[in-house]
Amino acid sequence: MIDSHAHLDAPEFDSDREQVLLRAREQGVNAIVSIAVDLQSSRASLLIAQSYTNVFTAVGFHPNRASELKAGDLDLLGELTANPKVVAIGEIGLDYYRKSTPHERQLQALEQQLDLAREVNLPVIIHCRDAHKDLFDVLTRWAGSLSGTAKDSKLKGVIHCFSGNLALAWRYIELGFVISLPGSLTYPRAGDKVRVARELPLDKLLVETDSPFLAPQLYRGKRNEPSYLPLVVDKIAQLREVSAAAVGQTTAENTINLFNLAVI
Repeated sequence: MIDSHAHLDAPEFDSDREQVLLRAREQGVNAIVSIAVDLQSSRASLLIAQSYTNVFTAVGFHPNRASELKAGDLDLLGELTANPKVVAIGEIGLDYYRKSTPHERQLQALEQQLDLAREVNLPVIIHCRDAHKDLFDVLTRWAGSLSGTAKDSKLKGVIHCFSGNLALAWRYIELGFVISLPGSLTYPRAGDKVRVARELPLDKLLVETDSPFLAPQLYRGKRNEPSYLPLVVDKIAQLREVSAAAVGQTTAENTINLFNLAVI
């Protein structure tokens, strides 16, 4: 299994990060992609990735941090991508649920970081909350701009912690994205996530914890961590009536393919 989205640099892990990673390995989580939310987080997450063989990172500004993106920060992010441990630009996107950052600034930051991803030829990790219409429009234009480039033939990225319905999932897949499902799939009112998990082709799915957030139902309300990933895998396996081993292996292969991970 591979946790395609965790925030290992989060302060919630400062007291026991080493033990968190050991527990993940004991539960069969063989690699983790640690996701940044701003420049400081990008640097911190890269340092963690450099310290552990099968930890990788993405660099970028979360939409709720878009107002913090200053002149020159994109160049600094670009410099970080020269490190082979950096496998994506993210977490980037749109969040219209929280009111802390104007939509216009979020859109500007998203488009700037999509341009960076195109320049450095890395996939993107997309956050979306209550903004799928605007996001889909932006990603459609961006995907069109890749026509004829090296990136055009590759998967373009992942819609992390997917919050839409099955029809919307298919629209993103047609653009060249895959869909990632988190621990909230295990909640009693998972709704559309259940249908997405059951009906999408397995080769279009990733799994994630979004640690330290969104702990599965068994640990709901507590700190989430990568060792809980098997609960997401088990839920998908149950919904699809296949083995957890098959779900874990296929979603891991999907993650390796998307991010070109050098997993040992």
